[in-house]
Amino acid sequence: MGRAAELKLSPPTLDELRAARDRVSGHIVRTPLLRLPPLPGEPELWLKLETLQPIGSFKLRGAANALGRVAAESLARGVYTASAGNMAQGVAWCARAMGVPCTVVVPDHAPRAKLEAVERLGARIVPVPFARWWQVMVERRYEGLEGHFVHPVSDPDVIAGNGTLGLELLEDLPGLANVLVPYGGGGLSCGVAAALRAAGSSAQVFGCEVETAAPLSASFRAREPRTIDYRASFVDGIGGRSLLEEMWPLASTLLAGALLVSLEEIAAAIRLLVARVRVVAEGAGAAGVAAALSGRPATGLGGDSIARSGGPTVCVVSGGNIDVGKLATILEGRLP
Repeated sequence: MGRAAELKLSPPTLDELRAARDRVSGHIVRTPLLRLPPLPGEPELWLKLETLQPIGSFKLRGAANALGRVAAESLARGVYTASAGNMAQGVAWCARAMGVPCTVVVPDHAPRAKLEAVERLGARIVPVPFARWWQVMVERRYEGLEGHFVHPVSDPDVIAGNGTLGLELLEDLPGLANVLVPYGGGGLSCGVAAALRAAGSSAQVFGCEVETAAPLSASFRAREPRTIDYRASFVDGIGGRSLLEEMWPLASTLLAGALLVSLEEIAAAIRLLVARVRVVAEGAGAAGVAAALSGRPATGLGGDSIARSGGPTVCVVSGGNIDVGKLATILEGRLP
């Protein structure tokens, strides 16, 4: 497994999370927490709108904290990352602000809307087949590229930066019972869960996956990291062929379980967000809403399920970077 097998991750402490919040404050906006107007029989749901970040995604939090921790001399040769689009934008945004070059290794099925946004930020794009892209994630390097590599998921500073979202949730809704987070590699869900735990909250955090790419659910069932059959879809911001090995200790101890939804349920959630709160979410961003409304039980080591009483549920709407054509298709009631 390369360098990843040797990486031991610990949850960020409360002091580290507070330092990260100070570090990213000049790059991000404090996004609002919006109540989803309920229909009869629906649970109490709140939406954390990371779609309103300058790059349309939460990824700016982790990128800003990680690059803010790198010494200036180490950035002289630039920075690079591996990303399907949103982390690419986060690193490119920060690199531009710092005046350093940025390169992004992307899977060849990455959505055009995200790639165009990365190019507008001045980054160079290196497209590769999905398997090669995943290898960069595992090995934490790409032969031939120079500069400081920012891992989009399993970097302690990225996780701490993502965890600043959890601190905001507790300040805005202290009595929350559940937080539903899209699960791509685990950097956001584990960061949020670590922040809640460090601050003394007993709220449960669930990772939400689409059934075409659900390694977390498979790993919870097997009680160890699993490789799965992966199928690309319009839900491009979450899912992969396997769980990152170094993330399993965090995910298996911090998360209450995994919630699985279908492509049709995510498409319905995208339509619901547009119709009822005028929010445009990408597929990954709508996964938490889809999971909350499905009523489906979670897969977890302890058999945990969403608490329907005792407090509200927050769905993290992690991003809104969706191709216009795909959005139009979904709003017409069809799958892209």
